[in-house]
Amino acid sequence: MDISEVDADAFDRFEASGWESQALGYADAFIPLTGRVIEPLLDAARVRPGARVLDVATGPGHVAAACSVRGATVVGVDVASEMVAVARRRYPAIDFRQCDAQDLPFKDGSVDAVVGNFAILHFGRPERAVAGFARVLAPGGSLALSTWDKPERSRLVGTMYDAALEVGATPLPHLPAGPPFFRFADESEFTHLLSDAGLSDVEVRTVEFTYHVGSADEAWETLHRGTVRTRALVFDQPEDTRERIRAAFLRLLGEHAAPQGGIDVPVSVKVASGVKGPTASRAVA
Repeated sequence: MDISEVDADAFDRFEASGWESQALGYADAFIPLTGRVIEPLLDAARVRPGARVLDVATGPGHVAAACSVRGATVVGVDVASEMVAVARRRYPAIDFRQCDAQDLPFKDGSVDAVVGNFAILHFGRPERAVAGFARVLAPGGSLALSTWDKPERSRLVGTMYDAALEVGATPLPHLPAGPPFFRFADESEFTHLLSDAGLSDVEVRTVEFTYHVGSADEAWETLHRGTVRTRALVFDQPEDTRERIRAAFLRLLGEHAAPQGGIDVPVSVKVASGVKGPTASRAVA
């Protein structure tokens, strides 16, 4: 898809609405997977004791909680009120707020680190979002973002997209055109996203691991319960199309059957980080 075809406003409304209903499903089904990236993400952002950290698209709050464990002072923000409610219930000692990460209500130079675990996938205007993240960073502050690697390397989400492509499924009218899902799996795209926002020392790392699920059916249910865009692409399809996608998904994921039973899913994630230089900031006390 050409980026110029993106309907950013409609996509942002779709994402915000979708996560209101998927908050608990994501927290229960997807955090065991995405949580594996939290520590590498915080390392990339140099989160340390005493640091002021902003966790964007905080979801159920697990990244913010990990920042707090490191001794940082953290604020977690999410566009979905239900996500914020889940985070507050699970981590009542942490400051969680509802706001649009693409329009942050924070002062220039007010934090030492910004982190976003798979956040960049959910913004209609990722360049605008990252410009805002850079704005709120203090001089020397770090930004770190993660995203899924290419479909052939990150096989849980990648297998679902491959299955949909195999059966010729197309997005339904209620799924607005959003940014390409795997755009920032391209390291050059991810690098330019941060460097174009004025960040230096930009680096993209690859985090790889194996994620074990009990069965391909369990993986199917994880994607059903814990996604918004993928759910709309696949699970909202007519029943016959959905069942053909499911059959292709089970077959493709079954290629990774583990000797001891279940599925050993290869997962690869890109983590991009950058530092705000001392000359481009208007830090506040």
